[in-house]
Amino acid sequence: MTTAYARRRVAPAPPAPRHSPVGAVLGALWGGAAAVIALWWYDTGSVVGTAGWLTGAGRIAGLLCGYACAVLVGLMARVPLLERRIGSDRVARWHARAGRYTICLLVAHVVLILLGYAVQDGSSVLDETLTVVLDYPEMLKGTVGAVILFAVGLVSARAVRRRVGHEFWYYVHLLTYAAVFLSFGHQLALGSDFTGDRAAQAAWYALYLGVAALVVWFRILTPVRLNLRHRLRVDSVHREAPGVYSVVFRGRRLHELDARPGHFLRWRFLTEGMRWTSTPYSLSAPPRPELLRITVKALGDHSAAVGLLRPGTRVWAEGPYGALTADRQTSHKSLLVAGGVGVTPLRALFETLPGDVTLLYRARTAEDLALGGELEAVSRWRGAKVLYALNGPHGRRPDLTAYSLRAAVPDLDAHDVYLCGPHGFAQDLYEALRTAGVPERRIHHESFEL
Repeated sequence: MTTAYARRRVAPAPPAPRHSPVGAVLGALWGGAAAVIALWWYDTGSVVGTAGWLTGAGRIAGLLCGYACAVLVGLMARVPLLERRIGSDRVARWHARAGRYTICLLVAHVVLILLGYAVQDGSSVLDETLTVVLDYPEMLKGTVGAVILFAVGLVSARAVRRRVGHEFWYYVHLLTYAAVFLSFGHQLALGSDFTGDRAAQAAWYALYLGVAALVVWFRILTPVRLNLRHRLRVDSVHREAPGVYSVVFRGRRLHELDARPGHFLRWRFLTEGMRWTSTPYSLSAPPRPELLRITVKALGDHSAAVGLLRPGTRVWAEGPYGALTADRQTSHKSLLVAGGVGVTPLRALFETLPGDVTLLYRARTAEDLALGGELEAVSRWRGAKVLYALNGPHGRRPDLTAYSLRAAVPDLDAHDVYLCGPHGFAQDLYEALRTAGVPERRIHHESFEL
């Protein structure tokens, strides 16, 4: 066990029950979309002719696209209600889905409006496009914003994102703010639903200014406050397994951070070659009043460099985030299933999660069992159980099926299951758990594969 953590144990404590706000948040988002369509309906009289139908459909698409842009930005403002109560992974999936909707609505808006105007004026689509872009107020900025949004959507497409570096994707993604800013003016200048309607204009300003306030508060001011208050630095680095290192951070008044087992933070190490990259790593031990710890496996240039950090290195952190915590627990029995370095958040939960706890740890060999000694020590201290699923002779993989899981944990369907590991591993285990009769509501998992 890492020296700084060897002398103190955290007694499990039952969490306060919480209801998920997923339904309320989704209801609010869809309610906003319905209000946007109602705005068009209220402002529209009869729709006559081909041009009328085309421009009417284009107006609806444009209004929904403008609303979706605000939703896109709001979902990634890192609001604690979303990040901790709903889960960063689910919010990220909502954001990705909303992004696809936004691009589709943008294409529909541009095509339908230009076709409608061309039919109305009796001109070609090309001539109408040049007229709209060059002569209409705010349209040059709106066009630039649309092009930027298309570029962000292209880079965010799964097939493209897998081929570009995370830093390139991240900084291109930030251009979404510029796209929204550039396109906002033309929405009010040319949107017939806003012209002369002060109430609609005020509501639109309130929507965008509200989202902007969330971004400024939670993505800028809150991290600045956190880092000025807690002054995190690298305290020590420890090798746990081949290519796996634990980093201990020291800071001031870390009990005020409200970090809990299962949470992760976004870490930026202020040293050469690492200061421009912010990476999420889970806490691998319960937080201490002046100490935090993460455990990282070298899977790329950045994660490999973590093991070379020197004590005293300054750290910029954001968070804590995530919903893989004791708040999700619904039963007094829990099974934690870890694949590889996915053991890190489960190691913290293994020490603190109340009730009857079993940990199943999947790794290739005994040498790859990062934090294995700590897990054994915790299991002896609290009377919990640790099971290992290692490769057999000649590298044969263990059989983790519904049958084998029920054999290892006979009353499996009465357990909450916390699952963390590589995407393929987690997907296979999820299917096995469902086949074994574990209700979906009791399988708790966070994944950042979009």
